[in-house]
Amino acid sequence: MHDQLAKYAARLIADRAARPDGIAFAAQDDLLITEGNPELARLAGDTLSCLSALSLVAARPSLPFADFLVQRAETGESCIVPRDTETRTFLHDIPFLRRDEPGMDTGGRIARHLGNRKGVVVEGVGIVASGSVTVEQAYINYSSVFHATFVKYLEVLLREGFRLPGEREAFAAFRRDWLRPLTAEGLVFRQGALSEPGEILAEMEAVGRYTVERGLVDSFFGNISCRSGEVIYISQTAASLNELAGCIDPVPTDNSNTCGITASSELLAHRRIYEASGARVILHGHPKFSVVMSMLCAEANCPVSDCWRECPKVRFLGDTPVVAGEIGAGGLAKRVPPVIAGPGRAVVYGHGVFTIGADFGEAFRAMVEVENWCRAEYFRRLDDGPGLAAKVVTEIRRAPAD
Repeated sequence: MHDQLAKYAARLIADRAARPDGIAFAAQDDLLITEGNPELARLAGDTLSCLSALSLVAARPSLPFADFLVQRAETGESCIVPRDTETRTFLHDIPFLRRDEPGMDTGGRIARHLGNRKGVVVEGVGIVASGSVTVEQAYINYSSVFHATFVKYLEVLLREGFRLPGEREAFAAFRRDWLRPLTAEGLVFRQGALSEPGEILAEMEAVGRYTVERGLVDSFFGNISCRSGEVIYISQTAASLNELAGCIDPVPTDNSNTCGITASSELLAHRRIYEASGARVILHGHPKFSVVMSMLCAEANCPVSDCWRECPKVRFLGDTPVVAGEIGAGGLAKRVPPVIAGPGRAVVYGHGVFTIGADFGEAFRAMVEVENWCRAEYFRRLDDGPGLAAKVVTEIRRAPAD
């Protein structure tokens, strides 16, 4: 158990999702175990003792975005409601406790929220997330909250501008110190078509690791596949892209065996993308600025309320099409294939980026290009001033028929 706690504390540091000196885990073994920052470890232990869960993480995020969202919330509000796909699917909303609320730093109060949610923002303390049966689940849920609050804050900031004391300075530090240039430089890709199973698995494992290390996906989200003949090699559902060894399924295109049972929930989308494009590989990540920009729309008086699921239009971020669609076997398996073949890339509303190629180097570089375009466009519009977010859309047209 101690090894598991150390592993996921190191993962939070590597992800740059938490301050290295502000991480604590608690876990139920034969006895309650707590490790990490002493103050947070006490809070983690007190909270976990009130839950029927195996593990819990309490950590101070590396960025103040979650606290800024709490401070921006109206009086009487008690949760943050991001619009990204991961929040809708896995978190629903993110409850928070304000700094001045009675008992906000006590385990019992936090545990009551964690009884029906996977993570809580505690202003001035950090993010607290539980794992029902594994330590990894606590790490995943923390990462999901960090990702969701990051995306939500950037979206709100673009719409409303700076409003809080010290907010502008903190955001300038984020741009200067936290963000890193995003490139594919220094990475090694196998060129050309892959055909040998061992070669395919090794390349997928390497590229999955690159995708996490370069910040193109958070937590265990994202997926990757390679088509060789009549077999699609695809990452398993809930697999961590940086730990794909043993977590890649060879699925026959004719469904002649049951390997697809454990494959990524996006298997149908991958299958249809291959059919529509003739690509050899597919990479799907959740780069943050692409997610933010995908949710901006200039359509006035639109009757669609569930934009992420029901919008029938194709929008563009630069030359990258943006479509709506549910994950899994839902709408994106219909909406992405018709638009991705030409540009080799597509964004799904609030969800992430799909790229294709003859090899993974091509697909990876395409994702880097999409995210860099979205990052530059975001900052251009932020620097122009609030209220301009909707003007990001450069073209709207009717989507191809299903």
